[in-house]
Amino acid sequence: MAIGLSVHIGLNQVDPAAYDGWSGELNACEQDATDMARLADTAGFDVTDPLLTSAATAERVTSALEAAAGRLAEGDLLFLTYSGHGGQVPDLNHDEPGDRRDETWVLHDRQLVDDELFELFGKFAKGVRIWMLSDSCHSGTVARQLPELLSARELDRRFNTDDPREVAKKIRAMPHPVQSAVYQRDRDFYDRIQKSRSAKDLARIDASVLQISGCQDNQTSSDGIVNGLFTGTLMEVWRGGAFAGSYRGLHREIVKKMPPDQTPNLFQAGAANSAFARQRPFTI
Repeated sequence: MAIGLSVHIGLNQVDPAAYDGWSGELNACEQDATDMARLADTAGFDVTDPLLTSAATAERVTSALEAAAGRLAEGDLLFLTYSGHGGQVPDLNHDEPGDRRDETWVLHDRQLVDDELFELFGKFAKGVRIWMLSDSCHSGTVARQLPELLSARELDRRFNTDDPREVAKKIRAMPHPVQSAVYQRDRDFYDRIQKSRSAKDLARIDASVLQISGCQDNQTSSDGIVNGLFTGTLMEVWRGGAFAGSYRGLHREIVKKMPPDQTPNLFQAGAANSAFARQRPFTI
């Protein structure tokens, strides 16, 4: 009988010491992770304790995924969710032909580079299915480029407001000045991560990965009062399990309810598995 495991990550802030004094405060990411864990539990998954804010370190996220890889075999399913900021570092192993930037998850103590994530996916056995939800900016393919649609002044306004009316307008992306400062300070560390790994496009992944992200590569993901806009919309479409369609159908229905400036993306990687996207979400 197939096994379903779930791992959930949500950060309402990061360690300012790791990010040049920036705390990256958000409102709804911990709730996103908690709600996704609850849905997974209802669906029969073996749910790990959500990694929330200070617990969402690179070491603990890596350990959780390595432990999952050690347990899952062909036919099993990993449900992985991330809710938090997205970031970028310069692409040194040339797997980003467009903007030459590698995307990151902004964890509590440091950024987890996409090459690290793909290397972790490579530890899963052939035939394992990995369903990933990433409610962050840069998340289209865990993605490419911080949009030019918002100026630095607008980014600063959205990140540094105390006005409750502006809470829902916060976006889940590390501001450019912080990205630059962090990279310059920790350049040797982030360069070494890429130089020691294969480019993600060349990573050997025998599992089948299906991601539904919070936005396209050239868009931003909005935070919210209770849930992020993407996560909240997914829960609305899911309707406590009344939704009877496929992963592709779930994606289509979410897109219909989202504003035109935030369009969730469906992306597949790893071993080809055309049937995966036609299966019903949360079905082990």
